[in-house]
Amino acid sequence: MTEAERDEMIASQMGLCVICLKAPAAHVDHCHSTGRVRGVLCFNCNSAIGKWGDDPDAARRVAAYLEGTTWKPILVAPGVYQLPS
Repeated sequence: MTEAERDEMIASQMGLCVICLKAPAAHVDHCHSTGRVRGVLCFNCNSAIGKWGDDPDAARRVAAYLEGTTWKPILVAPGVYQLPS
């Protein structure tokens, strides 16, 4: 991605991180599998995605947790649990 492309993307996002909508967009986020650029995020949101391993299911569990939805693993056999996705 060129600097001009990055600047254009930031302008299209009104200068804000597309996740938190508060902090300035400063860090180009990309898919680690494909290399495709997804957007420009703030440091904290970009770091969070990296810590969740680019896993959408982890992000969904985070959202459910923040909304107060509790979940527990489901026992399917002795010692074998099914985790919610």
